[in-house]
Amino acid sequence: MTRISIGPRRWLIPGALSAALAGGVLWYGLTGTPQPTANTPGSVAGATKSVAPPSEAGTKPAIGDIGQAPANATTPESLGAEPFAPSLAGTDIDGALQADGNGQLIINLQVRDFFDYFLSTVGEVSPEVAIGQIQQMAESHLPSQAADQALALLDQYLAYKQAALTVMQTRLDPARRGDPAYQLAALGDALTQLKKLRQANFDANVHDAFFGQEEAYSEYTLSALAIQQRQDLSDQGKQALIEWHRNQLPEAMQATEKQLAESSRQQQARVAAIASASSPEEAGQRLSELGLDSKGTTEVVSYLKDRERFNQRFQTFQKALDQQAAPGLAEQDIDANHEALLQQYFPDQQERTWARLRMLGNS
Repeated sequence: MTRISIGPRRWLIPGALSAALAGGVLWYGLTGTPQPTANTPGSVAGATKSVAPPSEAGTKPAIGDIGQAPANATTPESLGAEPFAPSLAGTDIDGALQADGNGQLIINLQVRDFFDYFLSTVGEVSPEVAIGQIQQMAESHLPSQAADQALALLDQYLAYKQAALTVMQTRLDPARRGDPAYQLAALGDALTQLKKLRQANFDANVHDAFFGQEEAYSEYTLSALAIQQRQDLSDQGKQALIEWHRNQLPEAMQATEKQLAESSRQQQARVAAIASASSPEEAGQRLSELGLDSKGTTEVVSYLKDRERFNQRFQTFQKALDQQAAPGLAEQDIDANHEALLQQYFPDQQERTWARLRMLGNS
């Protein structure tokens, strides 16, 4: 196979490469802001048409999860003390390009992470420089065939990223933007479009290696959001269905998600304990019973006592303000009196800030 040069990729101007940075944002945002089509790219597809995809690059790349295939050649873990982009200083390279014992590229999520690590520098450096760095790393550290496969796959990935920008730019109906059901439907449509786009740009093995985990979590999140919106289910019923969907996640994701869910439930219980306690000491006792360690309990009790003292001082401060209020005072005199009282009752700057915020809330 002919070595791929940087030249054919010069269609990739900075505006177009913003898709490379935005392509996965929607579905990573699905969990809260959560993250997570377009048709097969037109001009982009044409720009990369001369580059054979990995499945046509002589021998198909080896497909496997990280660690399953022995890597006989791999890219380094770091760019050294002076990387080509300042933002990468002091960082390790995310992901890696690896070749197996037969000189074939190992396809896994590390390949996508590797591409994204370099593409994230666009804006600091030109697209050509960022892509050139990937090409240099591949050609310097991998066997010829694996390097060719990596660069062909990079072209496919860039084409996908540009086409994915269309999905990211889809506008919501302003009149329905606040409707949770409409938002959920829009997210579901976007996920479907992205999945179709990925299937059109990558073979099944690459699609699964690059996006399988992301899509599994996106679909789980959509299901959980849909369940939460249902009015015909009890809280227990909703929790049971969400738990069922969680158990369909890949095993590693299940463990992480269960830890997050447990942490969230624990945090909610602690917040409720603080809110229902009649005193800082009672709050501390309840938190201790809920498993908060001694240091954490002491810090919370101390904070609550500080807030309790602040509330008492603020009430006294408010009475002093009312007593000083007199008709006919100029506005600047009123402000000066307020500031003097603030300094008197709240010598600590942070507490003065809290007091000013409280005054605004009471106005």
